[in-house]
Amino acid sequence: MKLWILRPRPDLPKGFKNPWDPWYDKAFGFVIRAETEAEAREYASNRHVTGDEASEYSEVWLSPDYTYCLELETEGKVGVIIRDFRSA
Repeated sequence: MKLWILRPRPDLPKGFKNPWDPWYDKAFGFVIRAETEAEAREYASNRHVTGDEASEYSEVWLSPDYTYCLELETEGKVGVIIRDFRSA
């Protein structure tokens, strides 16, 4: 198994509406254990883990136009991998 990190693209293609605006009640990242990028994207797109960003754009976590997905190296220092906290 591999670890994958999925995050919103900071450079959405021109003309794309930003699903993370407004910023509240939205998921901004996942670290997922899966065999492939496609499998990781499927898990991230599950309605039980997404926020409102996927209400209007159901394919947001599946689409490389909206999100990036990178394999994480398993070697490294002990510590928190991701903390994506947004508070109103």
